[in-house]
Amino acid sequence: MTNLMECPAEATVCHGASCVRPPSNFNAILSVTLSTVLTILLAMVMFSMGCNVEIKKFLGHIKRPWGICVGFLCQFGIMPLMGFILSVAFDILPVQAVVVLIMGCCPGGTSSNILAYWVDGDMDLSVSMTTCSTLMALGMMPLCLLIYTKMWADAGTIVIPYDNIGTSLVALVVPVSFGIFVNHKWPQKAKIILKIGSIAGAVLIVLIAVIGGVLYQSAWIIQPKLWIIGTLFPVAGYSLGFFLARIAGQPWHRCRTVALETGMQNTQLCSTIVQLSFTPEELNHVFTFPLIYSIFQLAFAGIFLGMYVAYKKCTGKNKAELPESQDNETVPEASL
Repeated sequence: MTNLMECPAEATVCHGASCVRPPSNFNAILSVTLSTVLTILLAMVMFSMGCNVEIKKFLGHIKRPWGICVGFLCQFGIMPLMGFILSVAFDILPVQAVVVLIMGCCPGGTSSNILAYWVDGDMDLSVSMTTCSTLMALGMMPLCLLIYTKMWADAGTIVIPYDNIGTSLVALVVPVSFGIFVNHKWPQKAKIILKIGSIAGAVLIVLIAVIGGVLYQSAWIIQPKLWIIGTLFPVAGYSLGFFLARIAGQPWHRCRTVALETGMQNTQLCSTIVQLSFTPEELNHVFTFPLIYSIFQLAFAGIFLGMYVAYKKCTGKNKAELPESQDNETVPEASL
């Protein structure tokens, strides 16, 4: 009787002197709530990004998809291959190698659209690349995982959340479409919305990184090899995407766009796949990698943005290569 009286009020079962508390689902509830809020905010930001997209130029990229093809080769060619090379080079655990490959096979993230605006990239190309890569991921992710994971695991054990990919696609296409419509009908109002949305987008990127770090702070103790891979992987994506676009004859503003689309992956999708595909014991070895990648992809993107802003100030240009960025129709044909 004494032991029962000593148990806290919130305890549900008492065994002798020990009390069993119900498992806390606070983090799960907080995660769902924040995901919902962030999704709504992201949709609003993508609406504002759509206000910078001209429908004629956007359709021009779809009709003559030279830039999209270069981005496709970078997204589903370079990134999975780099994930495979880094996994072999650092001789990491099989389950860790599979997660690195999953990250490499994910489509581009919507954060690249926000950053493409800040580096004076081709917004029409950026949005079309993100849309196409998310749509193509429905088939390319299983194919790439089948090719590259044979060395470590059966690709059939990896769960591809097609509903999440579909949701990401809808969350991208619908607000951007509204933004394009607003830009077409009310171009002056669209400029105001764009300025507000670009600032909100920068804040949102930082907010996502901070929230991820706080929610999963207990999972940061992992092998140093994964920290190194998480650092090198996005840098390789940015660099190789930029150089491949340049080799393909793309102008500088498009090279910056392709670089961001290549190195900036959909880490939320990767985290979802990891949680669906592995046991709790395996998650202890790999759960934090998508967060590490997310942090470093944002950190290096911020460094590149700072370098670009410094370059513009040094050269005294308000928008570098403005004549070149306006010539969106002739370059693909010349490149071909």
